[in-house]
Amino acid sequence: MKFHAWFECFSGCGVRHDLEQIVYRCESCGGLLEVRHDLAAVKRRPAAEWKQLFDSRMGRASGVWSKKEIVLPELDAGNIVSLGEGNSPLIQSERFAERIGVDELYVKQCGTSHTGSFKDLGMTVLVSMVNEIRSSIRAVACASTGDTSAAVSAYCAAAGIPSIVFLPKDKVSIAQLIQPISNGAITFSIDTDFDGCMKIVQEITKDKSIYLANSMNSLRVEGQKTISFEIVQQLEWQVPDFVVVPGGNLGNISAIGSGFVLMREMGLIDRLPRLVCAQTEKANPLYVSYREGFRKQEPIVAGSTLATAIQIGNPVSFSKAVKALRATDGVVEQASEGELANAAAEADRFGFFNDPQTGVALAVTMKLVKARSIPASSRVVVISTAHGLKFAEFKVRFHRGQIPSVDSSLQNLPTNVAPDVNAIRAVIDGRIPA
Repeated sequence: MKFHAWFECFSGCGVRHDLEQIVYRCESCGGLLEVRHDLAAVKRRPAAEWKQLFDSRMGRASGVWSKKEIVLPELDAGNIVSLGEGNSPLIQSERFAERIGVDELYVKQCGTSHTGSFKDLGMTVLVSMVNEIRSSIRAVACASTGDTSAAVSAYCAAAGIPSIVFLPKDKVSIAQLIQPISNGAITFSIDTDFDGCMKIVQEITKDKSIYLANSMNSLRVEGQKTISFEIVQQLEWQVPDFVVVPGGNLGNISAIGSGFVLMREMGLIDRLPRLVCAQTEKANPLYVSYREGFRKQEPIVAGSTLATAIQIGNPVSFSKAVKALRATDGVVEQASEGELANAAAEADRFGFFNDPQTGVALAVTMKLVKARSIPASSRVVVISTAHGLKFAEFKVRFHRGQIPSVDSSLQNLPTNVAPDVNAIRAVIDGRIPA
């Protein structure tokens, strides 16, 4: 069975481009593009057969390319650049669910991917396409708050393609900064914020020999939408009630929404979950717009936040996120700095190790459950976007009491004690009653 996909204007003006073309916006109206699939061809295969096919491929090296037919169906398999992305665990915590007052709570650990974040899911698709058309491309470039630069540099290094990354100076963690450096990327540290870096990379990539890797390039979304497929498969083809996603540049919630919509069109599911976009109140343009019924989109200057990866005031995928939220009767909520830090630390006490962006999603989940906007009977999936080890400084600062407005009872530092067994026993007995 033959499948086909193409770029089409998101704004609805009908302009199409081949996926091999180097184009990021509609050449007619200037709107964003999205990847569209020949749904008539996709639907000719019965839903039961799709489920059987996808289930037969579970556990393969790449969770993205196990669904190639609905990602990049016409890509030459020999040009795939994969580093074992996807297949991330969906971890249920009955104890944490009970703690916050909801029936079922799962954390989708997207940070277990090769470079430690969900960005690998989109980058394998984008770099594989570059690999197919590489004769006209000198390099791949991105603006980043850290995780995108790691994914770009790793996948380009694997393919032997030069990469260029633009990072806001002193606004990414050391663990994030060292990744593109180690992979040989040309790394620019610029005295601006992410939005400033984004303006620069858009200018640089007007030279079509330098390929844009940010989420305004809709090839990125195609890989990230497989998160939705994985969640449903891991729940034995059942749909959660709510999926909570940290929101910065808003490509991920757009991707996850498109994945669920596609599954419904394919007959794999019969309903959509409600999406929740979680923003930090220091960088909350979508939340502000949501409070006004999405009547307008106005960029803000993002304030300094612990959730540095979503410190974005002018998100590129704003309109796509609004579409996803409207399609799923979605919600946008925000969290303060203290709330996100406390939520990350509290969930850690139940066996997790959460980055600050996931802290935002957890804080919003707890807030909505408390307000009963998420009913107690719900099955909730929280998207963890990156591994906590990429944000070790955040963890250290929390436990040292260097973050204001947090719950000190969650702090836990090493106990300095003499090399004396009795002294050690005294500490243990004081902490753990006999």
